[in-house]
Amino acid sequence: MAGQTNPVVSTPHGAVRGRYEHGVAVFRGIPYAAPPFGPGRRRFHPPAPPEPWAGTRDAASFGPTAPKPPYSEAFARYLSDPAIPGDDCLNLNVWTPEPGPGARLPVLVWLHGGALTRGSSAVPVYDGHTFARDGVVCVSINYRLGVEGYGLFPDAPANAGLRDQIAALEWVRDSIAAFGGDPDRVTVAGQSAGAISTGALLAAPRAQGLFRRAVLQSGAPEVSDRDKVRRMVRRMAARLKIPATAEAFAAADRDQLLRAQAEVGRFSSPVLGGPGFGLVVDGDVLPRDPLEALVDGGTASGVDLMMGWTRDEYRLWLVPGGLVERVDRLGAVALAGARARCHCGNEVIRGYRALHPDAGAAETVGQLVTDHLLRIPMHRVADARPGSSTYVYEFAWPSTLPGLGSCHALELGFVFDSGDGPDARRLAGEGAPQDLADAMHGAWVRFAETGTPGWPSWDATHPVRIFGDGPPHTAHGPLDAEYDLWKTDVTAPRGTRPRRLVKR
Repeated sequence: MAGQTNPVVSTPHGAVRGRYEHGVAVFRGIPYAAPPFGPGRRRFHPPAPPEPWAGTRDAASFGPTAPKPPYSEAFARYLSDPAIPGDDCLNLNVWTPEPGPGARLPVLVWLHGGALTRGSSAVPVYDGHTFARDGVVCVSINYRLGVEGYGLFPDAPANAGLRDQIAALEWVRDSIAAFGGDPDRVTVAGQSAGAISTGALLAAPRAQGLFRRAVLQSGAPEVSDRDKVRRMVRRMAARLKIPATAEAFAAADRDQLLRAQAEVGRFSSPVLGGPGFGLVVDGDVLPRDPLEALVDGGTASGVDLMMGWTRDEYRLWLVPGGLVERVDRLGAVALAGARARCHCGNEVIRGYRALHPDAGAAETVGQLVTDHLLRIPMHRVADARPGSSTYVYEFAWPSTLPGLGSCHALELGFVFDSGDGPDARRLAGEGAPQDLADAMHGAWVRFAETGTPGWPSWDATHPVRIFGDGPPHTAHGPLDAEYDLWKTDVTAPRGTRPRRLVKR
């Protein structure tokens, strides 16, 4: 839009000046809360409102990202994670085709992934201009990560990162109309840790009424054991030789905290388990396990829901470190470890081997863990919402890079229709099909606009939309044989077995 004046929008805290890019207006680095550092009780505490500013704040560049350790060299080959220094990391970005009140366009709020320890809204794959191009105001946010966002201390409230996300949604409620958005048509969407966060927001009382629709991609509602998170904090404290309190951690050097966090969590992975940070039931912002709250019925029953996974999620967790070959060599030992990781009996392992006789140990372990962590919890949630607008899909297109298959995070370049960029090609390789991006992105746009992405809602036939295995099509019950194995398993500890799966 050559010659067009840079757009200016007023927010409750001051005016911001954006830029026109790719035919839409973009505003970056807008603070939705005060910096969680500096003087006062901000570190490890709930977010405070931002200080108002005079004049017009320039919003051309991404704001600071939350403190985080870098990816290992093996993962950095595949995943981009820009780090932008600065204290004012509780910020967000807005892409809009009509920057002004009156447009009342649907809104999609994006929560990034990264195991609650990495990631940011500045990852290039998350460029929201394609949603704005197609009539959806796109908002992406930063929130506190790792020990800063999910450490558990005796002298500070839990779940600071989740509280940040709620504060960002409150900002959207109060401010997005001025950017052309409709605060009554907000979709919260996330991938991986962002999807886990979205699941928690569905069950968080303080988030009720802040959004109308939700998307969970490759992450199911879950909470971590409080003792597990406490152990992470205590191990970090022991390395730093400080008390395991928020006060002591707030006084510590930020870079030293990140190094200690990286060292303590270096052996953690979704497949292998291990120490890690996560959401916890806190009796306040998250009063109960969100999965159980959603499965018990009633919670978020009026929210339209779309959930999906990739066919080979586990390959991103195993391929970069060369673990596929190691797990295959371990064979029966690895399968025994998967049994312990998934709290299942031998009959489940035997069933998977019978259903997939050509699969090696690594593939069997990977699919077991993927089903345990993602697919079965999503299936439980869908089954608990009879008559509700619930849609399920699978992304099945395999990367052109060796060994990755349809791995975790591969679908993001298709969701955002950003697959022609170098960052998306880190996972997809060359030649990602544009027609698949059109189909995948189009489904998300339709869901944000209407709550119906374009295939049948979940019912007793278990419809799953398949993207990337031929033309998009709907399969009915494609994983029911695997689900039946878990339903008949009687060895899993109480509370870990899937319930309310439809037996047919």
